[in-house]
Amino acid sequence: MINSTQRLSRAIREAARAHEKSNKPYRKGTDIPYIIHPFNVMLIASNITDDEDILIACLMHDVLEDVDSSIYDEHKMREDFGERVVAIVKDVTKDENESNWHECAKAYLHHLEYEASDEAMIVSASDKIHNLRSTLTDYETYGEDLWDRFTTKSSVDQQWWYESILGVITKREAPLELIEQLDQQVERLNKKLRSLV
Repeated sequence: MINSTQRLSRAIREAARAHEKSNKPYRKGTDIPYIIHPFNVMLIASNITDDEDILIACLMHDVLEDVDSSIYDEHKMREDFGERVVAIVKDVTKDENESNWHECAKAYLHHLEYEASDEAMIVSASDKIHNLRSTLTDYETYGEDLWDRFTTKSSVDQQWWYESILGVITKREAPLELIEQLDQQVERLNKKLRSLV
C-alpha cells in the first residue's frame, strides 16, 4: 500500500509538470498524458516495496532522459529528492551519447546487468511491464501499424528488447513477482507475433 506523504505528492507534481512542459507531453503515438506512465510504474513497484525513494524514482525515471534540463535537471532532482533517488534514476536512464538504437539498447542492458543497483531492478522491471502492457493494449487497436511509432519500426526489435530485459532482471534476481509479470507480458507479445507467421 502506498503511504501518500508530502514528499511523494511533490514527486507526482514535479514529474507531471516536467513531462507536460517537455517536447513529449504525451505517450508515444497517443493523446494520453505522459504522467500516466510513471504513475503506473510507481503503482506496479508499490506491490513490491514501500521504499519511498524507489517509488519516487519510478515517478521520475524518464525525466533525465526525456525532459530538457532547462525544465528539470539532475541538480534539481537531487535538491528535491536526494542523492539516492538521483542514483536510481540514472541507473535506468539510457546513454544520450548513443545515437544508434541497438547500441543504446545494448549499453542499457549491460549497465543494468553489471552496474545498476538492486533498487534500479525494481524500477526498470516495473517500467518495462507497463510499457509492454500498454503496447499490447494498443496493438489490439492499431495492429501491425503500431510498430511504426517505435524508432526501429520493428516488432522483432521490440521482441528482442523485452526478452533481453527479462533475461537481465532474472539474472539479477529482481523480485519474483516482477519477473513473473514481465514474463507473462513477453509471452503475450511472442504469442501475437507467432500468430502472424
